[in-house]
Amino acid sequence: MVLGVLGAIVGSFLATLVIRWPQGRSVIGGRSACDGCGRTLRALDLVPLLSALASRGRCRTCGAAIDPRHWQIELGCAVLGVISGVAVPGPAGVAGAVFGWLLLTLAALDVAAFWLPDALTGALAVAGIASIAVAPPAWPDRVIGGVAGFVSLWLIAFAYRRLRGREGLGGGDPKLFGAIGLWVGWAMLPFVLLLACIVGLGAALAARVRGQKVAATDWVPFGALLAIAAYPVWLVMIAFGP
Repeated sequence: MVLGVLGAIVGSFLATLVIRWPQGRSVIGGRSACDGCGRTLRALDLVPLLSALASRGRCRTCGAAIDPRHWQIELGCAVLGVISGVAVPGPAGVAGAVFGWLLLTLAALDVAAFWLPDALTGALAVAGIASIAVAPPAWPDRVIGGVAGFVSLWLIAFAYRRLRGREGLGGGDPKLFGAIGLWVGWAMLPFVLLLACIVGLGAALAARVRGQKVAATDWVPFGALLAIAAYPVWLVMIAFGP
């Protein structure tokens, strides 16, 4: 449960990052304020999850709706922390929570702005290398996974661009897949890719059922799909062995 509480706290910062960063606003500078009336938020307004629940997601002064991504990311990080701590107790569980928190942040940024910041992907890669000390797989598998993840998607993007004359993958997707490879190793990368495609297909079918038009030329946040798929694959690998 400690990782769950820590996840909610970390999620509060990560939610601010997801909302402010694409807008070019400072993530760490200045005090938090209501986007509607500009009122500076006090400590009681910033308690992860509880403040949103008490205020019903609205500013207590002007009644403006607070971006729901605040409590959604806080809740997501809390859940990921609990799952990691329960499924894989000890240092490996802490590593898994960090993995999940970074993936959730990258997915949220990709969905909101089709953007996978190099700084955040780099942090994911560095954390993956550091986690060698507490969790499998061994470093050769991770290094091969990092290289194979990046090169495979880069080649796919290059071939698509040459054949179709337009971009098929964003520049951040190969980097993200490479960073994921540093966590799960080369052997698990096909499962990450397969699960990402299944999730994407499910989302497209759900959109069609809701009456939305889905075309082959529509932009899809593929990085978000990779991020969503990577955590359960890591969890299965760490729990049952590579």
